[in-house]
Amino acid sequence: MKHVQRSLLSFCLAAALLTSCNHRQADKPKLVIGIVVDQMRWDYLYRYADKYSQNGFKRIMSEGYNCQNTHINYTPSYTGPGHACVYTGSVPAIHGIAGNAWYDRDRKAKVNCVDDPLAKTVGPGSIDGHISPRNLLSTTITDELQLATNFKSKVVAIALKDRSAVLPGGHHPTGAYFVDANTGNFISTTYYMPQLPPWVNAFNNKNLAHKYLDHDWNTLLPINQYTESTVDSATNERAYEREEKPVFPHHLAKISRGHPDVISYTPFGNSLTLDFAKAAIEGENLGQSNSTDFLAISLSSTDLVGHQFGPNSIEAEDCFLRLDRDLANFFSYLDEKVGKGNYLIFLTADHGAAHSEDFLRKNGIPAGSFNIDSVTAELSKVINAKYGEGDWILSHENMQLYLNRPLMEEKKITQEEIFNISRTYLMNYEAISDLIDLKHLSTTSVQPQIKAMLSNGYNLKRSGDLQILYNPSWVENFALGATHGTAYAYDTHIPLLFMGWKVKHGEDHSEIYMTDIAPTITAMLHIQEPSGCVGKVIQPLIK
Repeated sequence: MKHVQRSLLSFCLAAALLTSCNHRQADKPKLVIGIVVDQMRWDYLYRYADKYSQNGFKRIMSEGYNCQNTHINYTPSYTGPGHACVYTGSVPAIHGIAGNAWYDRDRKAKVNCVDDPLAKTVGPGSIDGHISPRNLLSTTITDELQLATNFKSKVVAIALKDRSAVLPGGHHPTGAYFVDANTGNFISTTYYMPQLPPWVNAFNNKNLAHKYLDHDWNTLLPINQYTESTVDSATNERAYEREEKPVFPHHLAKISRGHPDVISYTPFGNSLTLDFAKAAIEGENLGQSNSTDFLAISLSSTDLVGHQFGPNSIEAEDCFLRLDRDLANFFSYLDEKVGKGNYLIFLTADHGAAHSEDFLRKNGIPAGSFNIDSVTAELSKVINAKYGEGDWILSHENMQLYLNRPLMEEKKITQEEIFNISRTYLMNYEAISDLIDLKHLSTTSVQPQIKAMLSNGYNLKRSGDLQILYNPSWVENFALGATHGTAYAYDTHIPLLFMGWKVKHGEDHSEIYMTDIAPTITAMLHIQEPSGCVGKVIQPLIK
């Protein structure tokens, strides 16, 4: 009898131990998923909340940790620097991605932030594959994960835009994929691989981009329910090519004829990206090994729809409502494929956006669009009249003027002299609040927070010489639609949410910066933070 009791006791203890093990969280997540929603203003979490489903944005807010007061701490607030900052925990002054593009003084030309003449296209239909992460000077979360596991971890980065896949993927991913504008296919470059994996070819063979474009874009809900947006025929929106007015329904088959890249300007570009994300998980068996894998996803269509129609448009609202449903579907897929509690997600944005200037002015708010091209041409004439004929201004990028340094040296004209005459001229414009000599930024009297953001964004070798500061809600060359790039809150206040492995529900209203994402993720994974990291760990989250 005692033998039976001892056997029964041993069985019960073993069962209890097994049950405990089954409920104990793993020591590391099987898969980390970074999601960057391009041009997602922080307020979109709440503006459309009544229409969101329970399992998309609402799920990540109700189950996860919400950092309510997260800001970008540099300028310019563009896509390239944003993605680089999220994954490096660094700023353009250090990681080197000073804009989506900049003027290369050696090549005497404007260059894409992920431009690489040595790389070539891998995949069908494009000759625009001169793309790699070689311009990124810091390591990334994904690089550090690879180093920590002796390259046993798999890293896949995907987006519609090249820079939005290349920069998060880091320097040594398993693969980085972006969409070819000519075909709607996902492609890569020879920096990463000699040929596409079979699973990518299989996905491309489905022609999903064309199938999405075979249908009209109508609103997800009855259009009279879009009360958070302006009327459908707002004058501040820009129509698609081959479309008379920017109104629903948008006849995508007609609009996209011969131009499959139109999908990027619709909500279905996000759907396509998440379809590809699932294919990547299946094709690379992500989350199925003893090492933590990483999937970096950037959802680009929200940005391109925002640029086309503006933040207050029905199109922008519908794009986010559809994205909400797509995310709900994706989260459900992860629950089933990887296991709830086995994956870690963070969701953020690379930047926000200003409202359309026409919309603001009609509602009594100071705003405008500044034609930097014509004004720079006029400024050049003023400088010519003072100092003689010459190409004194080589380029303008990222709200910065690139001066002709060799010509100034030849003519024995100092940068301070060019700055003074330029500032005197430009301050006549209502749009401009100041012109800053970046060479002497430390001595300028600009507001301290703005000065810090300018300093963080200034890369000596890649930034311009003179920084134009615009008044709030003034933008460059965007009379219709919307854009971003400034140091103001509408561009810098972004969402930041974490959900999944070891994340408890909560929210934080303290000041957090985009640079804090990378060190927080690396701290959770117990790996080294990226080489250029200047951010701090979000302590309440990891506790």
